[in-house]
Amino acid sequence: MPQTASANRRIVLNARPKGAPDDETLRLEEGEIPSPGAGEMLLRTEYLSLDPYMRGRMNDAKSYAEPVKIGEVMTGQVVAEVMESNLSGFAKGDRVLNTSGWQDYAISNGDQVLNLGPDPEHPSWSLGILGMPGYTAYAGLLKIGEPKQGETVVVAAATGPVGATVGQIARIKGARAVGVAGGPEKCKHAVEHLGFDACIDHNADDFAEQLKSACPDGIDVYFENVGGKVLYGVLPLLNPFARVPVCGVVSWYNLPGLPDGPDMAPAIMGTVLRMKVKMQGFIIFDSFGPDTYREFARDMTDWLKSGEIKYTEQIVEGLENAPNALYDLLVGKSFGKMVVKVA
Repeated sequence: MPQTASANRRIVLNARPKGAPDDETLRLEEGEIPSPGAGEMLLRTEYLSLDPYMRGRMNDAKSYAEPVKIGEVMTGQVVAEVMESNLSGFAKGDRVLNTSGWQDYAISNGDQVLNLGPDPEHPSWSLGILGMPGYTAYAGLLKIGEPKQGETVVVAAATGPVGATVGQIARIKGARAVGVAGGPEKCKHAVEHLGFDACIDHNADDFAEQLKSACPDGIDVYFENVGGKVLYGVLPLLNPFARVPVCGVVSWYNLPGLPDGPDMAPAIMGTVLRMKVKMQGFIIFDSFGPDTYREFARDMTDWLKSGEIKYTEQIVEGLENAPNALYDLLVGKSFGKMVVKVA
């Protein structure tokens, strides 16, 4: 069922998942296209970003943002076209960056909407390398991780939009970049295409031994975005005064409770104490100000133009395929930045 000019498809939260999301979690429904009033504009979604944080927004739990309510449109950042505008600064045909979520059409009053102009060169890149994932990698690594020449930086999900960018920035700053990814194809991509010094398959039976071999001088910066066995493999390799920016723990997002196995809290906290580790969580748009964003926009634009940063997108066709695509992303079945082409 493709996007049309006569109806508004919406994907809403149907039920809160217990563990991994399933076919009952999200529901596709259809309604009328809304009409903009005074001081409003009508937006037509062209691209929808899929990101791991969406799993957390399905839970009714205290977090940095309000959970999605049952029956409410699933949250998400989009690139949309302005179809009608009664709002100064936005004209019909402009493309905008907005948070109107998983639906074909939405009304906006312009609050927290970024105008990309009528013909951006790579509109979907505003959802990836030039948007939240790229900014997350840049600010988390450089402002919290603070890599230095010759140090070793480790990042998991090394071919994802954040991990791939972390590794490439680490190399630009003169550090060694060691990635962790799921499978030999992704590891080969990280080394041969993205320029990582090494990449370890977390599915390997001897994963911890391979990671140690790839980091003979220990680990100075660990960019945490997965948790689980990767974190446990990194712990004994952390050097004194190591820095650990924490932007996600995706391997634990689908757990209905505490993970099985031994309690690792003593090992984690003991390492933080003995190695004098700085471990800092961050939420990108809450943790850094406009000056950092301007630095990111300048540097990333330059790195893309020069070819120092390479970027991979995985395009999923059709809003109706977004739920299954998100489920794949949450279990590591994605490659690069996952974007849904809605229009």
